Amino acid sequence: MTRRRAVVAGAIALIVLTAGALLVGVPRWATRRQAATPAPATQAVVPLPQGRKIKARLFYVADDGMRLTGVERDVPYGESTVEQAREILAAQVAPVAEPLVSAIPPGTTIRTVFIADDGSAYIDLSREVAAAHRGGTLDELLTVYTLVNALTTNLPAVTAVQVLVDGKEVDTLAGHVDLRRPLAGNLVWVQ
Repeated sequence: MTRRRAVVAGAIALIVLTAGALLVGVPRWATRRQAATPAPATQAVVPLPQGRKIKARLFYVADDGMRLTGVERDVPYGESTVEQAREILAAQVAPVAEPLVSAIPPGTTIRTVFIADDGSAYIDLSREVAAAHRGGTLDELLTVYTLVNALTTNLPAVTAVQVLVDGKEVDTLAGHVDLRRPLAGNLVWVQ
């Protein structure tokens, strides 16, 4: 009987700890979405310049704040794979209007993009991607896989992506996701 009570008490403690971790770890996207005021009907995403365009699948935070959702958007056409990667990333980090919520910290810009012969893309982002990051494991996962999936989903030549910050390799953006090597696309984070 004592052993049974210990097992039940352990199970209850595990449930309480898990619930507490979920409540503490709820991404800040959810609270930001609720606090935001709806965009006026006249506000829209800045129109793209005239010219040839392609359809690309870009990724934004889902309504529940726990996953990404793919959205098909027009992006300018790039003559080479590297140019197309830059255009896709530029569209991905660009500010968006409600109801979309970007996982990329505001002010983040693309410094450079290059693709190795093995299909690994290296994207160098401005320091804002780390300095303005809100933190948290889930938030960091969503930020990283927004970038990784945008390239691996749209460009068959890109098999993995490594994120650099301000021209340097980094261990992580906010302390949770290992960025010391290129990461393959991961659609587990996409609804």
